[in-house]
Amino acid sequence: MAALKGVILDRDSLHPDDLDLRPLLNIAAVDWHSYANTSASQTAQRIARADIVLTNKVLLGAAEIGAASQLKYIGVLATGTNVVDHRAAQQRHITVNNCVAYGTASVVQHTWALILSLSTQLQAYHRVAQEAWSQSPFFSVLDHPISELAGKTLGIIGYGELGRGVAAVGRAFGMNIVSAAIPGWQSASHRTTPRLPLAQFLASADVVSIHCPLSEQTHNLIDRQELQQMKASALLINCARGGIVNETALAQALRQGSIAGAGVDVLTREPPRDGNALLAPDIPNLIITPHCAWGSREARQRLVVQAADKLGAFIGAVQR
Repeated sequence: MAALKGVILDRDSLHPDDLDLRPLLNIAAVDWHSYANTSASQTAQRIARADIVLTNKVLLGAAEIGAASQLKYIGVLATGTNVVDHRAAQQRHITVNNCVAYGTASVVQHTWALILSLSTQLQAYHRVAQEAWSQSPFFSVLDHPISELAGKTLGIIGYGELGRGVAAVGRAFGMNIVSAAIPGWQSASHRTTPRLPLAQFLASADVVSIHCPLSEQTHNLIDRQELQQMKASALLINCARGGIVNETALAQALRQGSIAGAGVDVLTREPPRDGNALLAPDIPNLIITPHCAWGSREARQRLVVQAADKLGAFIGAVQR
């Protein structure tokens, strides 16, 4: 049987220098053509004769899929599959697979790094140690309020794999856990975790951590009104997707002190080449990281192995 032509469109989005790609590249049935990155104008040409395409963030719309007459399989090197036109793929009976749960430990760890940094004022105290500690009359400087998490309420929006992982750590800190009922979104009940209407949820939570997908129901889910419903002492964490939180409203809320702080790993447009309201230098108690919560080496390696396993299973089923 002739080898299948496989195309990897944006290999370097995985930052593969510290990864072992052999689980993918050594699949004997595939002749790989691997690209560091692919622009929109290059996509159709590169996949024109491909049987298999792997993409992380390169868009495969109806036009690109239509240009690939031999395409049988699309593997998304991420959990979200919004980069693929599913209707076009279904019409052609093209299998679309994504990778799931590979980054749970990494995202949970990053989420808690943000929560702990904000609640203990680590950034502020780092600056104090460098700039002012030597001038203090006392051994200890306590110029910035430190908040204990024990006994407080951790609110999770999106109580799936990631949300439950964050909640488990919250319980270890002695926090009470609640989840949000998102309007128009069906979700399973949780025997041990109360699910509250969104307004009640926001009013009760001391820390709100977002772990739901971006969809019509969740776009601007946290806007000016919702931020006003939160406690002035509350923290907001978004390691999910940009667009779930209205960034202009969040910047305003932080400047006005409507909430105590925020940690954000995602923005509406990434990279933010045209700027973003949250990148202004005058916003207090805000930590922004560049969509790196998922990116531990271990998580990226699990992603490679899972993508290889799913592709291998597909090829095995086709060849039987």
